[in-house]
Amino acid sequence: MTGAAAPLVVAADMGYGHLRAAWPIAEALGVEVREVDRPPLAGAEEERLWARTRAAYELTSRLSQWPVVGAPLRAALDAATAIEPLHPLRDLSAATGPVRALERLLGGGKLGQGLVEELRRSGAPLVTTFYTPALAADRAGCRGVHCVVTDSDLHRIWAPAEPATSRIRYLAPTPRAVRRLVAYGVPRERVVLTGFPLPDELVGGPELPALTRNLAARLVRLDPEREFRRDFRHELSRFLGPLPDEEEGRPPLLVFAVGGAGAQAGLAASFLPGFRPALEAGRLRLALVAGLRREVGDAFREAIDAAGLGALPPGALELVEATSFGGYYRAFNGLLARADALWTKPSELSFYAALGLPVICAWPVGAHEKYNRRWLLQAGAGLKQGEPRFAAEWLPEWLADGTLAGAAFSGFLRLPKFGLYRILEELRAAARPA
Repeated sequence: MTGAAAPLVVAADMGYGHLRAAWPIAEALGVEVREVDRPPLAGAEEERLWARTRAAYELTSRLSQWPVVGAPLRAALDAATAIEPLHPLRDLSAATGPVRALERLLGGGKLGQGLVEELRRSGAPLVTTFYTPALAADRAGCRGVHCVVTDSDLHRIWAPAEPATSRIRYLAPTPRAVRRLVAYGVPRERVVLTGFPLPDELVGGPELPALTRNLAARLVRLDPEREFRRDFRHELSRFLGPLPDEEEGRPPLLVFAVGGAGAQAGLAASFLPGFRPALEAGRLRLALVAGLRREVGDAFREAIDAAGLGALPPGALELVEATSFGGYYRAFNGLLARADALWTKPSELSFYAALGLPVICAWPVGAHEKYNRRWLLQAGAGLKQGEPRFAAEWLPEWLADGTLAGAAFSGFLRLPKFGLYRILEELRAAARPA
């Protein structure tokens, strides 16, 4: 993008998903991720508004996972995030209540003022992984606004009240997201199917060297009985070449990760006791990802102690924590490079199944995650979790019969892997003189 201002890459701290999508793009462009909900882009009043919204969402997400008392909150969360059925295909462009409410905040200067001022001052194009910055910049007449969608299907609030006249260019991760935006009234020529921006260190570039290297080793560890490798030996040879013999007999690494709100951290207490024999015998390795929340890390430590897992062999159990998103992002990507299966709610991490990493789906939190789970299941890249208390029974079955290995290979074959590079191509094309 020589001769033009570097894009301003922004995200909002509303769960890890929007930050996780922004970091690979910013790194490739050589810029920092700017958080639109914090100074200097947000003034004091706007920062308080973002903080109240974030706190309410995180509290609702966590409490909605409680048995019995969480049921009304789950219903409320589903209602707040509800996405209209796409079929029959029809015009869904009419502004909804949430869209009009957001318009009032933008029109009243309560949201987006600092961002708009920065865009006008710098003349930079905008790349955002959250809808509010895109809507604010577009409403102010800023040009070069790109919005990266972070779910397989999306709520009406992602599109402006008057979508036909908008200049926002949407970078969509799935064909369904494209169809959804068109149904919301966004002109088709302003929606580009790119895929989700996966970290470059886990893909390795358009030739996929890191991805295929990691997948080849993973398939050996996920297929201890060689069931999958016998049935698909020709396909594996064609796409991956010889698989590494040195991985034979190594225990698979299961990663259990909670989202930014810390919902579902309590699941660890359910499944850890059952895993004790396999961890002690070296048949399984486990990583618990607490992220940035100290209280989640503390809950994991309590669960580890309660399950009698405090004195396992080195490497059998690890706890991943960080004090900054950058530290978490680096540690998590390093963990996924050697992981064999990812157990998490179907958030933006659903897209990581394209790395050849089977996703075991915990309960969705919100309507968008239900669509993400459906997308994974349709591709054969994800599996619904069984009863967590009995994970030590159903997980070995999925290893023995090649189910997890099959899900890993399906994700690699069927899901989009080139999102980051296609997004960068779009940004380069937009920067060229007309």
